[in-house]
Amino acid sequence: MSGQFFRDVAGAWWATLRAVVQDLGVLLLLVIAPVVYGFYYPWPYATQTLTQVPVMVVDLDHTSLSRQIIRYAGANPRIAVRGVTSNEAQARQALWRGEIEGFAILPSDLKRKLLRGQAAVVTVEGDGAYALLNKAVLYGFSEALGTVSAGVEIKRLQVMGQSALQAQASRSPINTQLVALFNPTEGYGSYVVPAVAMLIIQQTLLMGVAMFVGTLVEADQQRASMAVWWGRLLGFGTFGVASSLFYFGWVLVYQDYPRGGNPFGAVVLALVYTAAVCTLGALLGLWFKQRERPIQVLLFTSLPMVFLSGFSWPFEALPVPLQALRWLIPSTAGIQAALHLNQMGATLADVGVELAVLGSMTGVSCLTLWCSTRPQRTHNANASDGP
Repeated sequence: MSGQFFRDVAGAWWATLRAVVQDLGVLLLLVIAPVVYGFYYPWPYATQTLTQVPVMVVDLDHTSLSRQIIRYAGANPRIAVRGVTSNEAQARQALWRGEIEGFAILPSDLKRKLLRGQAAVVTVEGDGAYALLNKAVLYGFSEALGTVSAGVEIKRLQVMGQSALQAQASRSPINTQLVALFNPTEGYGSYVVPAVAMLIIQQTLLMGVAMFVGTLVEADQQRASMAVWWGRLLGFGTFGVASSLFYFGWVLVYQDYPRGGNPFGAVVLALVYTAAVCTLGALLGLWFKQRERPIQVLLFTSLPMVFLSGFSWPFEALPVPLQALRWLIPSTAGIQAALHLNQMGATLADVGVELAVLGSMTGVSCLTLWCSTRPQRTHNANASDGP
């Protein structure tokens, strides 16, 4: 390639940077929005785990055992017992009014069945509309009931002639200890924010680039040499890489989320991922042909992309057409690769498929972009009179 080619690329890169800074709408999407999201999005998950979820207990047994269960439930950090009642309808009304998030029903024959060695059923009801709250309610009551149940079982074994140590060993012959390898705090923020950060980078970059290119189309300035387009894509990529480094080099550290498994691999991914998103954003800008249309369309695609990415919903449960369609979105490969590299310490070879998908996407998009925007050549035929 000649020196003029590289000068054209550098000139287009610098012109794109200046144009983005001067365009408030594009600047908002490429620079300001990622920074705002970096502070705003992790904020609701700052506590990582839910504690002290309000609940009630419907005590129909009124025995020392039911009172013990209530005390253990009140001591559980997941839930906070706001009241004890003998009226199930009262607890259900409190749940419907939003005063509590769930309640447990201790049946009237609870202690009698346990003393006879029979199975007793304790019903726990929660608000299924809020998965995290419902989980805290179920886990809180199950832990309290499990602790009381273990104590009853140990006492029953002692009555049968076993010593205290023998009864404990019979009750739990194998002790297990669960250790979370890649999310030590087992917090929701550590689970969701690193993945959604890749989607934030994609969506802000897609909308910003598409808006910029849409502006060029409106002014009929989209046609240019490949050197100019490479410079433009490098300019867009500069902002994309900066956003990636901001999230994985600062936000995760500031929020103390799992990170740093493979820093070099994360940088390589940022380069490849940004290239795929920028070229796709340029194609979308050519397709929409208007400055505002990309925001109107892409703003409502974020949630479907989260489910298609496979980190919050198993992709095996998706319809077969969607399992194939999801690979046309950069965030699918980007999120999977980022979690493996940044949280699990995987090597670049381990995410080779994802990197290949992003690279192929970039190549196809570049070829399509070049075919769609190359300057039209005019041929002037010189007419000459015959002899």
